[in-house]
Amino acid sequence: MLIYVVYDRRGDVEDYIAYALDNLRDHVDTIIAVVNGVLTERGRDVLDKVADRVIVRENRGFDIWGYKDGIDALGEDLSDYDELILANDTWYGPVGSFAPVFDRMDRSRLHFWGMTDHVRVEPNPFTNDGYLAYHLQSYWLAVRKEMFQSPEWRAYWRDLPRMDSYSDAVAKHEAVFTERFTGFGFVGEVAFPTLTDRIENHAVLYPAQLVEQGCPTLKRRAFFQWPPYLDHLGVIGKWGLDAAERHGYPMDLIWTDLARNVAPHTLNADAALLSVLPGDQPPYDPSRPMRTVVIAHVFYEDMLDEILARAELLPGDFDLVVTAADENAAGRIRQALAGWQARGSIEVRAVTSNNGRDQSAFLIDCRDVVRNGGYDLLVKIHSKRSPQDASNAAGHFKAHQFDNLLGSTEAVAAAVSLFQHEPRLGIAYPPMVHVGYGTIGHAWWANRPAFVEMCAHLGIRVPVDEGSPLAPFGSMYIARPQALEALFAELWSPDDFGDQEAYVDGGLAHVLERIPSYAAGESGYYTRTIATATYFSVSHTALEYDLDQFTFTMPDTTMHQINFLQRLGQLGSANLEDFAYIFARTRLPYAEPKMKRVFGGLRRVRRALSSSR
Repeated sequence: MLIYVVYDRRGDVEDYIAYALDNLRDHVDTIIAVVNGVLTERGRDVLDKVADRVIVRENRGFDIWGYKDGIDALGEDLSDYDELILANDTWYGPVGSFAPVFDRMDRSRLHFWGMTDHVRVEPNPFTNDGYLAYHLQSYWLAVRKEMFQSPEWRAYWRDLPRMDSYSDAVAKHEAVFTERFTGFGFVGEVAFPTLTDRIENHAVLYPAQLVEQGCPTLKRRAFFQWPPYLDHLGVIGKWGLDAAERHGYPMDLIWTDLARNVAPHTLNADAALLSVLPGDQPPYDPSRPMRTVVIAHVFYEDMLDEILARAELLPGDFDLVVTAADENAAGRIRQALAGWQARGSIEVRAVTSNNGRDQSAFLIDCRDVVRNGGYDLLVKIHSKRSPQDASNAAGHFKAHQFDNLLGSTEAVAAAVSLFQHEPRLGIAYPPMVHVGYGTIGHAWWANRPAFVEMCAHLGIRVPVDEGSPLAPFGSMYIARPQALEALFAELWSPDDFGDQEAYVDGGLAHVLERIPSYAAGESGYYTRTIATATYFSVSHTALEYDLDQFTFTMPDTTMHQINFLQRLGQLGSANLEDFAYIFARTRLPYAEPKMKRVFGGLRRVRRALSSSR
């Protein structure tokens, strides 16, 4: 018997869940799926195919109370079974096969067993006193008949305390269960013991090692954990993914789930989704050409030849659609293209309005191309110049875009090969520009509130990065058209973009510049950033030196330094008022609102005195 608890904030059921339950069918007679929260029609359809019974309950008490409701629903029927498995949806599997672990544990004389365990911790990190007991981790617990028919078992679930937080779930159940039942004389074992003597969550921090030992479950948390924490512990999430792939797990299930449910910038870091091209990716396969269209918005007509030269680096044939600011510009571009040796069709279109620049040209004037053109791949580029910026910075930004995206025949073929070999790769573009620009830590600028509203409007429910978004700054990228469906499902109009004055941070064009990876994620496609080795030699050395300068006056490791700075909050201009707020946040949190009232009153007095003079 399996009771399997699902939680999805959309009410959907990801395909990795169906895969796990379908593979568990060989080892369990009955599956009860307990859904915390809501369940969509599609989600119910998925579960009805792999579970014998589906229970939808209020989302309270985490997976623990979901187990309890499943046990209560079984009632006396539980006695018909020899073993009860309590599992949740926080893992991918089977990586390899469930059979070896079931065969091994079936031969053991025990009353309950878990897939992985956690060492004793003293003091208890959740209560800061006592100890956190050694325990089998609660994402997978198997209990045999002698134990689940005991009065101790019935009393445990009858008296299960309320759980309002994740720490409650650990401190009141996960860290209690093993010690409680071994104290009653029941024998518990772990299938894959902790790998070292370090006090760590080994199921999350040693995924590759556990997979290599035969553990069929791969914890999802390793791929959405806070990246500085993993960096602090030397955990490389990609190694766990590589191990799963080596052992035959269908990786599309992982990528679709992560793309939809992890903030893109976090996923980019945790899964190491940056490719230096050309690199060690599989070579481009000319026998599998991808039908490609280049969509180029040409405002600066003197850049047309450069744009064409970049497009010509693409492998195989491609169609070209050029958008121009008006009909006169379109006529001049058509004339310039008359002698160009094309490798496909050519079309030049005058845009409905140039107020949204390349964004409106793409979303409005090329909507039919993207949605109905039957293309496998699109390349979005435009005549980037940034005349408002300093000359060196603008020149670097332009080179950063074109050289990383369309830098050489070999690099571009390598970029296309990524799409050939990674079916859930939805979009690829250069990393965040930072040399000459203050983007790091600030790349939302004034766009985040409008971004959140726009995502809600478009039905994009991918988690939003708190720090800078993962976005194609400069708005050039290679993408699968279907990965951008959330953007093209909307019927945009020129009025949405306003006039030229609206082309600022917080305006629609700048908000939309930040959305593509989130739109792709909603459709189950992930993002890669791509760069050349030449660019990386500049970028990495600058970043390394900048980070060193930024942190060398602070103690401890980078993770602790980040934690410290985040505790301080907004530093402002470092005046007396700002320092007062910092002191309040770090020492007297309750006093900050009072301080704001005091300083606000002082400002009003100063203004009144100033106006009376």
